[in-house]
Amino acid sequence: MVAHAREGAPEEVVGVLVGERDPDRVTRVERATNAAADPETRYELDPAELLAALDAVEAAGDEVVGFYHSHPRGPLAPSETDERLATWGGYVYAIVSLDGDPAVGAWRWTGERFDPVAVE
Repeated sequence: MVAHAREGAPEEVVGVLVGERDPDRVTRVERATNAAADPETRYELDPAELLAALDAVEAAGDEVVGFYHSHPRGPLAPSETDERLATWGGYVYAIVSLDGDPAVGAWRWTGERFDPVAVE
């Protein structure tokens, strides 16, 4: 995820976290194209690409654990935009911050707020 974020900067990058949901265990990430109209300040998964990724994950016998995106110049925390646009309740949203030393944080979207999730 950090390599993807560095390669995509100054734009935000996006991808899918793949593995097992109970308990949350990410075994790989699937990079996706950021289809946002303003990719330097937000991310958006292209619906067709997301559907193809979901089909591929399921065909491999894995599960979608959540999603990740980067904050090339922003803090390691979900933004107001991230909260407003979050839609996958119960899933993990990881953020890669490149502001200073690269760091990865994760939160679970409850449908109302982001709750922190430990990253190991």
